[in-house]
Amino acid sequence: MPKATPKTELPHEPASYEAALEELEQLVTRIESGQMPLDQMLAGYQRGAVLLAFCRKRLDAVQDQIKVLDEGSLQAWGQE
Repeated sequence: MPKATPKTELPHEPASYEAALEELEQLVTRIESGQMPLDQMLAGYQRGAVLLAFCRKRLDAVQDQIKVLDEGSLQAWGQE
């Protein structure tokens, strides 16, 4: 009978876009420092990919809401 493989715990989903962005920035800083062991660097890269996907998903959702508010046409963002 095969043994059940232990489940690896998935990292928690960020509470907000801002929290994800802050964690991602800290992670990039640690990776770029070159002081992380290889296995931690790989785990950090994987976590960064999850955080980046989360941020992109949130930005896409906000963009879709803006389109609805602008009656279907996305307006160029300009400084006035």
